Amino acid sequence: MSNQPIHVVGGGLAGSEAAWQIAEASIPVILHEMRPVRGTEAHKTDGLAELVCSNSFRSDDATANAVGVIHAEMRLAGSLIMATADRHQVPAGGALAVDREGFSAAVTRALAEHPLVTIERGEVDGLPPEDWGTTIVATGPLTAPSLAESIRQATGEDALAFFDAIAPIVHFDSIDLDKAWFQSRYDKVGPGGTGKDYINCPLDKDIYERFVAALVEGDRAEFKSWEGTPYFDGCLPIEVMAERGPETLRHGPMKPMGLTNAHDPEVKPYAVVQLRQDNALGTLYNMVGFQTKLKYGAQAEIFRMIPGLENAEFARLGGLHRNTYLNSPVLLDASLRLKARPHVRFAGQITGCEGYVESAAVGLMAGRFTAAERRGETLLSPPQTTAMGALLAHITGGHLAHEEEGGKRSFQPMNVNFGLFAPLEPGAIQKPEGQKRFRGKEKAVAKKNALSRRALADFAAWLAGAETRQAAE
Repeated sequence: MSNQPIHVVGGGLAGSEAAWQIAEASIPVILHEMRPVRGTEAHKTDGLAELVCSNSFRSDDATANAVGVIHAEMRLAGSLIMATADRHQVPAGGALAVDREGFSAAVTRALAEHPLVTIERGEVDGLPPEDWGTTIVATGPLTAPSLAESIRQATGEDALAFFDAIAPIVHFDSIDLDKAWFQSRYDKVGPGGTGKDYINCPLDKDIYERFVAALVEGDRAEFKSWEGTPYFDGCLPIEVMAERGPETLRHGPMKPMGLTNAHDPEVKPYAVVQLRQDNALGTLYNMVGFQTKLKYGAQAEIFRMIPGLENAEFARLGGLHRNTYLNSPVLLDASLRLKARPHVRFAGQITGCEGYVESAAVGLMAGRFTAAERRGETLLSPPQTTAMGALLAHITGGHLAHEEEGGKRSFQPMNVNFGLFAPLEPGAIQKPEGQKRFRGKEKAVAKKNALSRRALADFAAWLAGAETRQAAE
């Protein structure tokens, strides 16, 4: 095995985790971090794994929450980020929140003191040269412009997105199909389509007018000063369109033309909200044309005014903000390697994951893939029944592109959620003992419990298999 170090570019959560996993596999690492030589608009210190927004890693419930499941999987895999978060936890109810300064200082210290880790301060202003050998780029949503430009040149014009226009995504099984129906506009059958490729939610005139008024009055998030205001006509927030006049939406993304309500064919809808399948599993649907800057609480309240979405569960709410991420399903292979330059892997938010733990989890996997490759092994991804496997599958190919976007990217960043997991086998959800049927939300809870149990069992089995192969080598 070569003693040439593996380079990791970026000392955030993903880069720190990737470097730790490689070093723990007895392989030397050089971790490049541009701060303090070059700062960013969001970072305040030169510490590794600095938390630039919230200090919360969100839910730590590994029995019924996908984020808690990925926490548990990372702990099983020896995650530096999770071990440090656990040591620096502050009270936050069922969430895992940390003392951000103590957390960053501890991650920095652990890597600085590791005998196989070298930390180099300074900007890497382009894609790593080939003589560096295997490299992981984990530069996050605030990638330096020079590096972003070199990525774009190496991979094509559509490699990177710099502003993130996000529409809400709804769990399919929370949509009321007694009110909504499947149909493509004018029953059009496109490539791979059936003529029933959208879920349609009808609004009458009264509901539509109240909905538009709520959008206009809804509480909005502000852009940060360094983001600018990246509105462009092809991707205006739904509430900005609503401000342009009460009829704007029903002649735009909510137009009812070419649609017939399957539940009441004689009554033409005044307006229609369409949802389109978002992942290959068919468990997630996005609200077409509903990118928004409304605050999350306002979004959930207003969008549940739509018939068929009264009980909607959101896998992701909408947003519009500054971000830099790859068109990963096109550019990366299943082990996060850049297809155009296989000696380079990507990790963290630049791959199209959202959130602290998701970023660190992708860094963990990138580190393990790279370490296995250095040992001459092939490490398969965890199965899609696991949180990490589901997140990787979304990043590297689970998202569906759509013809009507004219060939433009449609891949969007995503938090881990149960909608990304492979569906349960029939009979996996058991009714409570002594009951003939589920009551209230019992079925939804039982489903989450079953998904969580299966994920942790399958991840432990995957991890044991990987370690067995390593021992055999």
